[in-house]
Amino acid sequence: MNDARSPLQTIAIYLGALLILVWSGGPFLWQFSTSFQLDKALTSGSPSLIPAPFTLEHYYNAFIEKQLHRYVWNSLVVSLATTFLCLFVGSLAAFALSRLNVKGRFGILMVILSVSMFPQIALVGPLYLVATSLGLLDTYTALIITYLALGLPLVTWVLFGYFETLPREIDEAARMDGVSVPGLLWHIILPMSLPSLVTTGLLAFITAWNEFLFALAFTSNIDRQTIPVGIANFTNLYYVPWGDIAAASAVVTVPLIVLVLFFQRHIIEGLTQGGIKE
Repeated sequence: MNDARSPLQTIAIYLGALLILVWSGGPFLWQFSTSFQLDKALTSGSPSLIPAPFTLEHYYNAFIEKQLHRYVWNSLVVSLATTFLCLFVGSLAAFALSRLNVKGRFGILMVILSVSMFPQIALVGPLYLVATSLGLLDTYTALIITYLALGLPLVTWVLFGYFETLPREIDEAARMDGVSVPGLLWHIILPMSLPSLVTTGLLAFITAWNEFLFALAFTSNIDRQTIPVGIANFTNLYYVPWGDIAAASAVVTVPLIVLVLFFQRHIIEGLTQGGIKE
């Protein structure tokens, strides 16, 4: 069978890829363009993709007047803490369910997965009462614990699927050499699972970085509010500063794009290898 593509198939593939790129990247391009345009240009009858004239006014407003950097710092603290805790707890859970003799492990996995199926709007009320009774409102702790509960099921499942692809002979060889169970995890399994750790870490980070509902409910001042809440606070009763919102959105979107592009090789490897078992 000849695997060579015909010119028509090649053109169709490249055309499809171009359409996906335009569909996915178009909103981001328009967002960045909006952040460099004057307010009067944004409200004109014929908006333009190319800023004319070019301005940095909206970035000045976002950082100086609305103190975007404080929201960014809060999101960075919460997202990094959530990511490391998800990887730490999730790797322990996935390792125990994959490599140890745990009875009913698939039932446990189903219970873990079912936790993530509850709608957030149904959880925010009870969790708010718990946070109030424990004095955790307007603290990083309330957000980190909540985001940990949201991200842990996905992290556990992805790591479990990847650990299942690693040969069992590795465990036997390590135990013959006197490696303990914790040593097997930290010195052998985790270094071999770097692509999966990168994938799950990015997913947990992005989930915490973009979360809005719980951050809105649990925080009420700029000292602990995260980026989504901060951008929502840009608006007032009579005016929506689209340029300032676009500038803030561009600032908080660029780091995610850079992370995904930088780790894309590990992301693809982690997602694909976790779906098969040798």
